[in-house]
Amino acid sequence: MLRNSYNLCSAMRSRISSNAWRVMSSHGPRQPLVSPEKRLEKSHPTFTDRSQLKYARRLVVKLGSAVITREDNHGLALGRLASIVEQVAECHLEGREVMMVTSGAVAFGKQKLAQELLMSLSMRETLSPKDTKEFDGATLEPRAAAAVGQSGLMSLYDAMFAQYGVKIAQVLVTKPDFYNEETRNNLFCTLSELISLNIVPIINTNDAVSPPMFIRDDEVPSGVGGGRKGIPIKDNDSLSAMLAAEVQADLLILMSDVDGIYNKPPWEDGAKLMHTYTSDDSRSIQFGQKSKVGTGGMDSKVKAATWALDRGVSVVICNGMQEKAIKTIIGGRKVGTFFTEGTENTNTVSVEVMAENARTGSRQMQALSAAQRASAVDTLAELLVSREKFILDANAKDLAEAQKNGLAKPLLSRLSLNSAKLKNLSTGLKQIAEDSHKNVGRVLRRTRLADQLELQQVTVPIGVLLVIFESRPDSLPQVAALAMASANGLLLKGGKEAAHSNKALMELVKEALASVGAEHAVSLVSTREEISDLLSMENHIDLIIPRGSSELVRNIQQQSLHIPVLGHAEGVCHVYIDKDADLGKALHITRDAKCDYPAACNAMETLLIHEDLMSGDIFTDVCNMLKREGVKIYAGPRLNQQLTFGPPAAKSLKHEYGALECCIEIVPSLEEAINHIHTYGSSHTDVIVTENDATAKTFLSSVDSACVFHNASSRFADGFRFGLGAEVGISTARIHARGPVGVEGLLTTKWILRGQDHAAADFADGGQRTWLHESLPVD
Repeated sequence: MLRNSYNLCSAMRSRISSNAWRVMSSHGPRQPLVSPEKRLEKSHPTFTDRSQLKYARRLVVKLGSAVITREDNHGLALGRLASIVEQVAECHLEGREVMMVTSGAVAFGKQKLAQELLMSLSMRETLSPKDTKEFDGATLEPRAAAAVGQSGLMSLYDAMFAQYGVKIAQVLVTKPDFYNEETRNNLFCTLSELISLNIVPIINTNDAVSPPMFIRDDEVPSGVGGGRKGIPIKDNDSLSAMLAAEVQADLLILMSDVDGIYNKPPWEDGAKLMHTYTSDDSRSIQFGQKSKVGTGGMDSKVKAATWALDRGVSVVICNGMQEKAIKTIIGGRKVGTFFTEGTENTNTVSVEVMAENARTGSRQMQALSAAQRASAVDTLAELLVSREKFILDANAKDLAEAQKNGLAKPLLSRLSLNSAKLKNLSTGLKQIAEDSHKNVGRVLRRTRLADQLELQQVTVPIGVLLVIFESRPDSLPQVAALAMASANGLLLKGGKEAAHSNKALMELVKEALASVGAEHAVSLVSTREEISDLLSMENHIDLIIPRGSSELVRNIQQQSLHIPVLGHAEGVCHVYIDKDADLGKALHITRDAKCDYPAACNAMETLLIHEDLMSGDIFTDVCNMLKREGVKIYAGPRLNQQLTFGPPAAKSLKHEYGALECCIEIVPSLEEAINHIHTYGSSHTDVIVTENDATAKTFLSSVDSACVFHNASSRFADGFRFGLGAEVGISTARIHARGPVGVEGLLTTKWILRGQDHAAADFADGGQRTWLHESLPVD
């Protein structure tokens, strides 16, 4: 019998090895299920970074009782289970090989039996009330409940998976299946055959006929695992670890009712979620109680995870109640606790530690005098000039790699640094340093509330900022200087295309901060941290400022659910040439607004021309000038109707070209120009060119944009040109800060009240004190 079973298993393996089981992953060709004597041996390296989890081809997903069961323990959480089934089905349809280890049969059975017993109890009460005993659902026999629940649970799974065209099979296991070598072989041959047939195996312990399994290390059959000891199988955590090791899974996901592994029980003060767990962490954590509805506690999950990890299986312990947990984990997001052997650079500082350091650094910067903060900014400004060669050499490496990778020309322009740019940066930083003396701690309002009770409103830093920028290494020293001047902590996340430049500039920032003893106040996030993970750090980050493409800004605004975002998604800027415009001024302003730096967010994208000018020289001269500058022109709907042989029609009137392209449209009046801007603009910067002061006044007061100009190029919408020294970005928001955001936009306020022995009750009717509410001069 054993020989026939083993021959059959070998035949299955042969067929599988040429089909589904031989898949490519990040560590090369995978092997099919192996012979018993080689099971449990470490067959391939585990993933060392979450970003690699997307390459996992063979998955084992364990659903704990707390995940499947409702919070009131009365039946299954159907909505949650349906979501998990959907994710497993998606993984299966993507070509991944998925096995599930599930609990829930006992809970499902208890629910069904409770209904039957209640009906039976009601009947007995009717026939013989004296013989009736009070029903207690908790007294139901677990084995009977499992027997009733197993068929119902599988019927439920079958119906759910059928919605996605996925076939499933139930595999019930008991202690002898692992103790007996023959049944052990048969079990894994069955799993091999099911997966080769494109079926998802669903494994559960057969609690109807045996108690929870427990295989001691010395009970594992001799010869299995090359003499290595097995794992005590006493719950579904250890069962799933054993199965994952046996089938050489790439990834084991243990789903529970907690977010992951904490350094101590999560309800205790000081408990912190460990996003990554290595063997070195085993001595630094404390475990709490077991699950209220399952057999496995966090201690058993960690033991199962480390046992599987030691045998080449990557493991994540996560909260199964989190939305889309499985797909999020495979996508590389920081969900749950990732078990790794720690082969990455152990000197890498986690982003959480960076954020905590930034918070501490912000408080250190607040404690400094204004002169000390200014000296740090001055030091950075000087380093930009004195270390020019060091910076440009690093930038040259980025440019070479960018050209090799075919980076778009506008992005190359933003990426490039030169001597002139560095000198301008240095000048701007010196201006920030000069103005920083009146930033933090400035008194905005003083009020004498009552005798010897004075209230002050003063400026303070926001806290910790996260600035995400693309292809703009010059942003790094600008933003760092503004953070220093405003005493904010800062995390910087730059684009990979500027990695060398950002690293070099960050060294200078650290050097400047070290001169005042606050080197950790600013950090560059250079790890593989996903932006989506950074956006979920609301306990560490107070404000996010994206600087880059409209797509980047829009994505961050959509993904950041709990942290405010300061910025603008698009820069659709208009120049309106009024009927009373001066031709020379119109040409000069239009050329600068479009051609000075077409990739900038404050460049003109749409030119509006009053229709009365169509018969004169302005329209023709403007078009000819733009063509000479190499600008590709698109026609708006009204212009397109008037020209027989005109430029091609614009696909959209609300479009940021970011290049030598623009749209021209005609409008019949000032009111129509304003309406056009409000309809198609992005509330960034809009310009009127006119000699009529009344028309200009109406335009300036009516256009609802962050920047509105009269007879000046849209390119003036810039922190340096506004005299702010630099900017962290341009905001089109309507609260806190709008337009180019300098130091003041990075400050908030707090109230300071100074009294003697004042109590609010003293001011009640008949009290000893009276209100004054007297405004005092601000010093």
